[in-house]
Amino acid sequence: MKRIFLFLATNIAIIVVLSIVLNVLGVDTLLDKEGINLDIQALLIFAAIFGFGGSFISLAISKWMAKRMTGAQVIGQPSNATEAWLVETVRRLARQAGIGMPEVAVYHSPDMNAFATGMRRNNALVAVSTGLLQSMNRDEAEAVLGHEISHIANGDMVTLTLIQGVINTFVIFLSRVIGHVVDRVVFKTERGYGPAYLITVIISQIVLAILASMIVLWFSRQREFRADAGGARLTGREKMIAALERLKQAHEPPQLPDQMAAFGIFGMPKSGLKRLFMSHPPLEERIAALRARQ
Repeated sequence: MKRIFLFLATNIAIIVVLSIVLNVLGVDTLLDKEGINLDIQALLIFAAIFGFGGSFISLAISKWMAKRMTGAQVIGQPSNATEAWLVETVRRLARQAGIGMPEVAVYHSPDMNAFATGMRRNNALVAVSTGLLQSMNRDEAEAVLGHEISHIANGDMVTLTLIQGVINTFVIFLSRVIGHVVDRVVFKTERGYGPAYLITVIISQIVLAILASMIVLWFSRQREFRADAGGARLTGREKMIAALERLKQAHEPPQLPDQMAAFGIFGMPKSGLKRLFMSHPPLEERIAALRARQ
């Protein structure tokens, strides 16, 4: 559940910082050669370069950020039977899924959760909470690991990066068009860009990025069904259903940091418009989908 909100937050932060730096350095003025006309083609190329650039930067640092956000400690040499089982189970599932052995980590948290992230299928990270290891039996925990391995095998983070890159491109593009219109039409700036342009661009980028995140979160919900199906193939459907049922029985909602909410195995239930900002489908729907599979 952690992956997506961290990814979105990192993207927004990178794009905003890039915008400030570019404006301070005067790079944006290259798009304003005559001081009046907006070069749409140049702007679109500019937006694509920095939109996809920001997205791939987020992907490149995803493992580092995940470890920092959760305090996850990678298991180098297992120190007990549980860690040994965890490493060997991930190794076996990774081999079944046809991917390289991920780093395996544990982070301290009372809730039952796990996540997988990383830039490449053969160099990923799988981390589980101490609460999951203490509260689930081996079959249930194995199913959760199968779910996370499936995320890696499905290339979800790369697909997410491409989607986010397209979204970033249009966010950067539209925010500058809006800034241009506000600066020229409302504030009547005739040459160059005034302060209103920078302020409008930054505010527009933040608002548009939040709205556009609904697309990413829709993809996140769809990928959960695919990862559940993958976990069922790797470990058995009944184990996967049992793991989701166990999560459903949990009395406390997951306590992952908000920025990491989309990386874990399940999310907090929402209704109405809030459903558009859910990173995970309701557990009831996921269980029903698995039971409906032949």
